[in-house]
Amino acid sequence: MIPIRDAIRSRNFPIVNTLIIGLNIIAFLWQWLQGPHLKEALFLFGIVPVRYSDPSLSAQFTTFQQVLPFLTSMFLHGGFLHILGNMWFLYIFGDNIEDRLGHLRYLIFYLLSGIAAGLVHLFTNWNSKIPTIGASGAISGVMGAYLILYPRARVLTLIPIFLFFQFIEIPAFLFLGYWFLLQLFSAGLTRGDIGGVAWWAHIGGFVAGIIFVKLIEMLPGTGLNGRLRQYTERHRTPRIQTISPRSLPEELDFYGVITLTSREARYGARKLVSVPHGLRKKTLMVTVPPGVENGMRLRLKRLGKRDLGGNRGDLFLEVQIVD
Repeated sequence: MIPIRDAIRSRNFPIVNTLIIGLNIIAFLWQWLQGPHLKEALFLFGIVPVRYSDPSLSAQFTTFQQVLPFLTSMFLHGGFLHILGNMWFLYIFGDNIEDRLGHLRYLIFYLLSGIAAGLVHLFTNWNSKIPTIGASGAISGVMGAYLILYPRARVLTLIPIFLFFQFIEIPAFLFLGYWFLLQLFSAGLTRGDIGGVAWWAHIGGFVAGIIFVKLIEMLPGTGLNGRLRQYTERHRTPRIQTISPRSLPEELDFYGVITLTSREARYGARKLVSVPHGLRKKTLMVTVPPGVENGMRLRLKRLGKRDLGGNRGDLFLEVQIVD
C-alpha cells in the first residue's frame, strides 16, 4: 500500500519537516560525491553494531565518534528508492505532527525517535558488521505519533491489485496498524547478521514515537515557537479536497461542501475535488469564480445520480468560508 495523501491539512507550513527533507537530499548528494570512499564514509557515519560490541574495535574510536552515528545515520540512505520512499512518508505524515507539537518540539521529537530507533537496532543486532543508515526509524516515530494523534484521519492509498491500481481512503489506524504488523512479521523472519531492512529499528522508532509524542506534548511551548507560527500560518484551504456528497432519495442531485478562505472567495481559486464515483474516486479541477459568498452553491453538471432512463443529476458544492 502506498499513501498518496492524508485528509488533514496542517494549519502551518511545516518548516522543520521541509528542512529535514532538504538535509536528507543534501546528504544523499554528498554520498554520491564520495565515489570510491563511500563505503568508508558509511562505516564512519552509519551505525555499525560491532563497533560497540567488540572492545578492541571500540577502542579505536573516540566517544564523540561513537555517539555521532546515532544522529548522522538518519540522514544517509542506501539508494534513490530508499530516500524517495522515506521522504514521501515523511512528507505525508510529518507536517501534521509538526503542526500539533510546534516547530521546535517537533524537531526534538524527530531526533529522539531516530536515536531510539538506532539504539533498538544496535541491541537487536549486537554483533552485526553491516552499517545501518536511513531515516526510517525517525519516520516510524512520526507514524507512531500520527496513529495516536489522528487515528481516524483518512489516508488516500494506492493499492495495486494484479495489473490494476485502486485508490481507496483508509482510516489511519488501519493503514498504520497494517504497516506495524508487517514490520513485526518481517522482523521475525529476518536474521540480524545479514544486510537488508532494519525492521527492528522501524518497530523501535514506531513505539518510541507513541511514547515521545505524549511526553513532548507536556512540555511548555516557547515564545520563539509562537513567533514562528505567525509567519508559517497558511492562508488558504487545501488544494485537494475530498467531497462526501449526500442526496435525497427522490432527487438525482448530490450536495457537498467546498471550503475556502475569505481571500480565495474574494479573488477566486482553483481546487482539485475528489468525489466518490462508484467504487473509485473521481478527481476534478473546479474553478471558483471571484466574489463568491458563504452559502453560495457551485454547480458541477452531470455528477449526480443516474436514473433508469439515463438522466443524470448534478453535484452542487456549497461554499463554506472558514476564516
